[in-house]
Amino acid sequence: MELTEAGPEAGPGTTRPGGRTARVRAAVLRAAGDVLAEQGFAHLDLADIARRAEVGKTTVYRRWGSVTGLVTDLLLDMAQQSVPRTETGSLLGDLKANTGLVRRTLADPRQGALFKAVIAAATCDPKAAEALHGFYAVRVEEWAPCVEQAAARGEVPGGTDAHEVIRAASAPLYYRLLTTALPLDEAAADRAATAAAAAARAGAYVREA
Repeated sequence: MELTEAGPEAGPGTTRPGGRTARVRAAVLRAAGDVLAEQGFAHLDLADIARRAEVGKTTVYRRWGSVTGLVTDLLLDMAQQSVPRTETGSLLGDLKANTGLVRRTLADPRQGALFKAVIAAATCDPKAAEALHGFYAVRVEEWAPCVEQAAARGEVPGGTDAHEVIRAASAPLYYRLLTTALPLDEAAADRAATAAAAAARAGAYVREA
């Protein structure tokens, strides 16, 4: 991914560095992700992250400023690095591709733990919540055209809220992750996609006038 430098007014996560700056950012974000996955949001400390990433503490404080600034940038980077949407030619196929990607991410030991930590932090930290909302806004926006294309093909009614369909497809997987000890298997991902597609075809997500 090619990155360029943003202006001085940019907040955490908005700069797009190159060269050494990119390597520093990658090392710091990797260290932050490791701590989140292993110990949770409460144990994030900028000085510790700098030590783990083997970069200057001053650099970390100057660039990210706070733990929530660092988490914001981490989620931005994850959104940017996420696999782009898959177009299969059918709504169900596209939604299964989406839920399959979500399942693999959440079932991954490191990624699943990281998301649990950020979701937990978002319940009590407004800035962490804002960062999490931003991450999902990017991912939902990426996949929404699948539903819009389905509407154009006549698979779902006109006026179907594409963003709501995408959220509905992955929601059961997050519920399963956060409220049960059941495995996140392919069958669960396929059921979630099938249910969302059926509801969309039935008009459940048509926007109200």
